[in-house]
Amino acid sequence: MKGFFGRAGWALLTLLGVFAVAQIALSRGEALNVLWLITAALCVYAIAYRFYSAWIAASILSLDATRATPAERLNNGRDFVPTNRWVVFGHHFAAIAGPGPLVGPTLAAQFGYLPGTLWILIGAVLGGAVQDMVTLFLSTRRNGRSLGQMARDEIGAIGGIAAMFGTFMIMIILIAVLGLVVVNAMKHSPWGTSTVAATIPIAMIVGVYMRYLRPGRVLEASLLGVVLLLGSVVLGGWVDHHPLLSGWFDHEGLPLAFSVIAYGFAAAVLPVWLLLAPRDYLSTFMKLGTVLMLAIAILWLRPDIRMPAITPFIDGTGPIFGGKLFPFVFITIACGAISGFHALIASGTTPKLITCECDIRMIGYGAMLLESFVAMMAMIAATILEPGVFFAINSPAGVVGKEALDAVNTISSWGYQVSVEQMQSLASAMGETTLFARTGGAPSLAVGMASILGTVFGKHLLALWYHFAIMFEAIFILTTLDAGTRVGRFMLQDMLGNLHPKLGETSYTPSVILTSALVVAGWGYFLYIGVIDPNGGVNILWPLFGIANQMLAAIALSVGTGILIKSGKAGKAWITGLPLVWLLIITSTAAYEKIFSSDVRVGFFAAANDLSHKLAAGLLPPDKAAVAPQLIFNQQLDAWLTLFFVAVLWVVFFDMLVMSWRYFAGKRVLPSTETPYVPTKYVAGEV
Repeated sequence: MKGFFGRAGWALLTLLGVFAVAQIALSRGEALNVLWLITAALCVYAIAYRFYSAWIAASILSLDATRATPAERLNNGRDFVPTNRWVVFGHHFAAIAGPGPLVGPTLAAQFGYLPGTLWILIGAVLGGAVQDMVTLFLSTRRNGRSLGQMARDEIGAIGGIAAMFGTFMIMIILIAVLGLVVVNAMKHSPWGTSTVAATIPIAMIVGVYMRYLRPGRVLEASLLGVVLLLGSVVLGGWVDHHPLLSGWFDHEGLPLAFSVIAYGFAAAVLPVWLLLAPRDYLSTFMKLGTVLMLAIAILWLRPDIRMPAITPFIDGTGPIFGGKLFPFVFITIACGAISGFHALIASGTTPKLITCECDIRMIGYGAMLLESFVAMMAMIAATILEPGVFFAINSPAGVVGKEALDAVNTISSWGYQVSVEQMQSLASAMGETTLFARTGGAPSLAVGMASILGTVFGKHLLALWYHFAIMFEAIFILTTLDAGTRVGRFMLQDMLGNLHPKLGETSYTPSVILTSALVVAGWGYFLYIGVIDPNGGVNILWPLFGIANQMLAAIALSVGTGILIKSGKAGKAWITGLPLVWLLIITSTAAYEKIFSSDVRVGFFAAANDLSHKLAAGLLPPDKAAVAPQLIFNQQLDAWLTLFFVAVLWVVFFDMLVMSWRYFAGKRVLPSTETPYVPTKYVAGEV
């Protein structure tokens, strides 16, 4: 009887999910309530986790709770540390949940709410969560090896070397862009800067508390950390209004950049239990707490979606970024659906902390579903804004005009009404002088969040909620930056270990310091150039973020597919093979268009050539002409990096195909590097 009711409940949940998705997909003209988006998301996630992830865990990966993990066998108190499953989950989620699930859906809303929403749902359950879970499992079974090293050890030398260098270079670019977003978010924001800075000593206090003062008392440490974290948010508001202290945390971009660089080095060098894991774990409380508060407010208000399901900009004429619906909606929404950066975390810090293999499903698959839900919240926050307001905030001045009147006239001509008075009133309510041309996605997301939270918790506090949202986004991104730096150190150590084995030891102090310094110097250089360039500098590399991220995912899925095939599970390798084929199509198409398109708003070389001709003809104003050489160089660098990344992807893919062909033909392939079985000394779920 109990089984019957259980099956009936899941059947009803499935029907509800199907009906909700149908409402989203088929609604035209009439208002669509956000409850349908939330219902569809929760139903899809619940069904996927309960059945699909359980089937993968049992039938394909064969997770073994009795098997000792690298954290137990190689425990060195620095990188390999058996850690409570909830702390690992918090660290992993905080590390993977960067700007992608916040900014990506917001920008993709220029195509309408429908394309992005469907990709967030489908991409996460069939692609992103599968990639994260499989990569985490494979790395855990191989002593926490990095993605590139696993490619070299399991697939082949050619594809492995390409993957190692390619993923490392992509990582450097990604971290630099993340750092620039963080610096811009904290620039001249004493509230945000002081709160983010306070999370560092708070994390160290919690780390010492859990390791030495009250070992194993995770609940106590969590409560202590949450109280201190909430206190830091309140303290930040006080600092923001203090005549003396506000100056201590009110900085230009360059001092903040050097601070971020110093923090990245410390996060990579210090023991993981002291700073990285507790800080990311505590940041998760702020992230999840804010998302939960936002979800409750949305359920309370039940607003309608104001953005159309499909906008005319699917043809590539969008004001926010150039490019047609296919393939750019899949490139713009990265982390909310599938992200290669996750594979680097899943083969970097996380497998070195897991105590029991049975936690891989919850951490790998579950954390990705949670991030996808964050992306859904971001999509809702963006699309409940009036379309005219949305485009006024996100459209560059070069597209709609520098003057407010020009901007509203241009946007109104598209059929989305907005007025100067409306935008001035909104900016004043948010505590800003203007909201026109605040590009990048973060400001419009903050406006959407503040509008929702302010309506429920007090409209007179709109300015507070707006700046809280900006600070929330900065913390979201910084936790990805610190984990990415540490993963970059692991990747570099893996590469150097092929030249000198001692340098490949993650606990060898000279190697730790050397590789951490090299990684931080790499992304720190690009961050520095971006901050001092008045026109953005490295910010022009942002289009590479989505393409490179999806290419990383395709590389991870190639490695996963190859290992599954050579492990005798070819019949079930479609779980990674199908997402791999899709990513090959969209990333290669996007790369081709970004390199060879003659549209100056799409093609890198086209944009560089157009700017060169205008500079030579003297058609640029003095301020634009002064930075034009740097902009031209960056556009050309974009193009060559894109070409390099797509070449790396196809080399890895073809090497995997060759390895698979040799396996099916009965020829020799590289032996499995999976570590032998060693029984664990821990009881499942305990540390």
